Amino acid sequence: MKPKGLAKEERLSAKNDFQFVYSKGKTIYSYNNSFKAVVCFTDNADYPPVKVAFAVHKKAGNAVWRNRVKRLLRESYRLNKMYLINRLNEVGKKLLIVLSPNSVNQRNKRVVKLDDVIDEIISLLNIIKAEL
Repeated sequence: MKPKGLAKEERLSAKNDFQFVYSKGKTIYSYNNSFKAVVCFTDNADYPPVKVAFAVHKKAGNAVWRNRVKRLLRESYRLNKMYLINRLNEVGKKLLIVLSPNSVNQRNKRVVKLDDVIDEIISLLNIIKAEL
């Protein structure tokens, strides 16, 4: 696992994993309620410390806007994931996360910048880290 990378093993992709996260997970909102994370702890030894997915609802905007938001979410998580992974290694837990926008959509936020997203994702990761 690269410290600043996002390997294929770190991505949440199986349908069963998504169902597990959405059924058993807890929803956490960023400080502005702009983004949310559905978080679920697991004891599966096959998983890396964190498996993450990025989801944007179809009603949030057109495909170009949704893909941009997902790219920005991925980049902001990738740059700040080590804070969370270090804490998880101390505690010895495994974590499944689905990050998505909550109140951000194309109508009210036409242009989304990395600076806007990165602060919200850092606040989400800090809240998750505090719950460990």
